[in-house]
Amino acid sequence: MGTEGTDTGSLGYEAARDELAEVVRRLEAGGLPLEESLALWERGEQLAAVCEQHLAGARERIEAAIASRDPGSSPE
Repeated sequence: MGTEGTDTGSLGYEAARDELAEVVRRLEAGGLPLEESLALWERGEQLAAVCEQHLAGARERIEAAIASRDPGSSPE
């Protein structure tokens, strides 16, 4: 994994998503020592949080754009 160990704050959504998919693939393949599996799990948790932050930001931008077009509507 090329970006393993990279500070997650600098990752864009696509990079975090792709690395998370690789982490999941490696964990599902099995055969890793316990310590490596735990480190991968922790990295996966970090990457999932980064993805969620990016998606939440995108959701806010979409809701703001909709609200600016139609001031009478409110997001659910």
